[in-house]
Amino acid sequence: MPGTKTIRGVLLIAAVLFSSVIVATTHFAVSYLFERSLRKEALADAASFAEITFKSMFQLMRTGWSRQQLEGFIAAVQSSVHETRRQIDIYRGNRVSVLFGEIPQRDPDDAIEQVFREGRSRSYEQDGHVRYLYALKAQEVCQGCHTNVEIGDVLGVIDVRQNIAPVLEAHQRTFAISMIPLAPVAILATMLMVIFIRRRFDGAIVELAGSIRSVNRLADLRRLEDSPPSLGFAEFDPVSREIGELTSRVRSIAVDKDMLEFEIRLLEKFVLTSDVIRDWRDYVIRLLLDIDGVMPAYALFSIFKTGDDAFDLEVFWRYAPNDAMKEDFERRLRDELKRTDYFDAGYAMRVNHHVADHGQPMPDIAGDAVALQSKSLLVDSPRIGGIVGIGMEAQGDVEPTHVLVIESVLSTLLNVVGSVKAIDRYTKDLEYYATRDPLTNFYNQRVFWEIVENEIHRSARHNYAFALLVIDVDGFKTINDRYGHGFGDSFLQCFAETLRGAIREDDMPARYGGDEFVVILPETDLAGAEEVARRVAATIGELSVDAPDASPLRCTASIGIGCYPAHATVGKDLFMFADSMMYRAKASSGSAIAVPTEQDVVEIFKKLGEKSMMILQAVDNRAVVPYFQPIVSTRDGSVEALEVLSRISLAGGEHVLAEEYVAAAERMGVMHKLDYMLMEQALDTIESSGYGGVIFLNLSPRALQLEDFVTEIRSIADDFGVDPARIVLEIAERETMRNMSVLERFVARLHGEGFKLAINNFGSGFSSFHYVKRLPIDYLKIEGGYILGMRANEKDRALVRSIAALASDLGIRTIAEHVEDELVMAQVVAQGIDLAQGYHVMRPTADIAAALAPGTP
Repeated sequence: MPGTKTIRGVLLIAAVLFSSVIVATTHFAVSYLFERSLRKEALADAASFAEITFKSMFQLMRTGWSRQQLEGFIAAVQSSVHETRRQIDIYRGNRVSVLFGEIPQRDPDDAIEQVFREGRSRSYEQDGHVRYLYALKAQEVCQGCHTNVEIGDVLGVIDVRQNIAPVLEAHQRTFAISMIPLAPVAILATMLMVIFIRRRFDGAIVELAGSIRSVNRLADLRRLEDSPPSLGFAEFDPVSREIGELTSRVRSIAVDKDMLEFEIRLLEKFVLTSDVIRDWRDYVIRLLLDIDGVMPAYALFSIFKTGDDAFDLEVFWRYAPNDAMKEDFERRLRDELKRTDYFDAGYAMRVNHHVADHGQPMPDIAGDAVALQSKSLLVDSPRIGGIVGIGMEAQGDVEPTHVLVIESVLSTLLNVVGSVKAIDRYTKDLEYYATRDPLTNFYNQRVFWEIVENEIHRSARHNYAFALLVIDVDGFKTINDRYGHGFGDSFLQCFAETLRGAIREDDMPARYGGDEFVVILPETDLAGAEEVARRVAATIGELSVDAPDASPLRCTASIGIGCYPAHATVGKDLFMFADSMMYRAKASSGSAIAVPTEQDVVEIFKKLGEKSMMILQAVDNRAVVPYFQPIVSTRDGSVEALEVLSRISLAGGEHVLAEEYVAAAERMGVMHKLDYMLMEQALDTIESSGYGGVIFLNLSPRALQLEDFVTEIRSIADDFGVDPARIVLEIAERETMRNMSVLERFVARLHGEGFKLAINNFGSGFSSFHYVKRLPIDYLKIEGGYILGMRANEKDRALVRSIAALASDLGIRTIAEHVEDELVMAQVVAQGIDLAQGYHVMRPTADIAAALAPGTP
């Protein structure tokens, strides 16, 4: 790393600096001491010289010397030091000059004047010079000649100067030269000391690094904590102690890498897929195997609430346990549950054992050890999916961090397993109600058609006959209008229950719509069908339901019979035939059974032929008329779209509803032509009205098979100047899953041309959610049976609410069909559906201005 230092480098630098400092310090100290000694000696020498000079001069003065002798003495003294580094000057004081006159002398400087004033000798050091000023003081003997002085007065000054600079310079040169060989010796000695210290450091550091390097798992931290490294230096003892404390802290907060990877693998497996939902038990077994791969674990268990005081215990074993182990496990778990307030003494528990590996027996583990290694999570109330508890049985000594991971996995696993169970249950409910009428639990219309087609293929393959009963409840509209829809639904439930009891076990009843029911009678000819029909009529005739006003209501029904292959070989034709027979029974004053005769067959198919002729004439004469039904916002009631419905106009001005001819037109292969005509007529009317909103058009199943259908409708839209983005094409859900690959290609072409897509009757099929995922859908029209059922059925409300929430999350707008009254509309708004249409909003009309009356987008 940049800026990182090594101990070796630091010690080396320190050694060099230390040696340099030692040599420099030694040089400075010795030089300084020598210089001070030399200066002191020079000063002492100057003082001695001045003293000797004075004493010599004093002896001469006592002999009564003359002026000439004095001057000669001074000259001799100065001459004696001429060849030395000394200089001597004698200064006469003023009082002496007054008596004896001036002598030749230098001008006194400040230092000389200071000695005269202060009366004491002084010494000076400056640069390489020393100077000593000797004060000549008057003594008692001096007063004999110097009558004007007193004892102690300064008579003169002897100035002795000495230049010691050359000596100092010579000394410094000599000492520096002598220190040169000593410097490497000092540095070498210091480096040897550094090497010795570094080796001792290296030994301690290597031992510390080895101890740290040996830590690969959390278990190694315990060894390091128990036996910290001995570093060999008392100064390192705090480091060793801190490493032990750090190890302890790390063990309390760290998570093993293997545990992290293990937890990540588990989290990846917590993703809910269709495989998990299909078999959640295998999913839990795989989790157990993953856990056991990281730390020994021999069992997982989960507890689900299945009733008021009933629970399911699912135990997943790593290996095959014996009976004693199972009993011991169940006993310990029940003891644990007794300590939980949620489980009272009266609960019942069903236990299911599952084994991951049957090929190996479970190791024998002591019960006390098992109890200590058990980790469980029990909640006070059922969570999603009814789960109330989950737990794991571990083996061996479990690390504290492992315990934390186990507990976190349990809390997550509790929610995941509960969610899987809930999704499993909800999926089964959705599948059930996608195939069933929620009011009667009979098959719905979509499944009825599939069963009819399957029964035709089966009967043709085995040369069997089968029959179809079409049953209509007589007078039901009067009951509904008089007592309300709530009672009407209850009445139909009683009717359906009675019908179920009157038919055979293998017979298949379905609710075709409203008060119309159908029953498929496998392997039944006309005589057998008549027998069943009469039994049904008799049983229904005995039904009595108490009305809200306590009056008993009797029930009758009109029944039509059709047989395969005697009356038709195509499913829709067979139904139309039986349906026609039912209307004949109803026309004969009701509560009747219409058993077809040969004449009935001729007349009915003659009518069917007339219908085919009507369709062909409509194609030739372009007699298709568009009707418009508004689709309004549930938020403010404004019109957001118009659905175009098809009618055939007859010569007398009568208009035939689409449901009366669509099946025949599809069978004749001309339905797509009627679709083209309808689209042209509708767009012409819409553009003439100035309406600029969204337009819904219904597609026939035949359109999916036509290669040029999308191209043709795009051409029609361009001819009328209508943006394809304004056109929403509806496909009925019962047609969507017959060939998904064909449908996907068709929808891709639609979106490629700019058209939008709506699924009609959504929720009526097995795989509604499957194709919502696969197809780019713009609108969902929710099955009208669910919409009407919301008035009194919570299941219908829950299903509609779920569909609306799903569509909202996917950015798909929802439309409620069959909104027939204010109560239904209120439920539509309450469940969060975006748009609504039905008789309560407005009946279909050929007058587009009337259809736009609530408000124009």
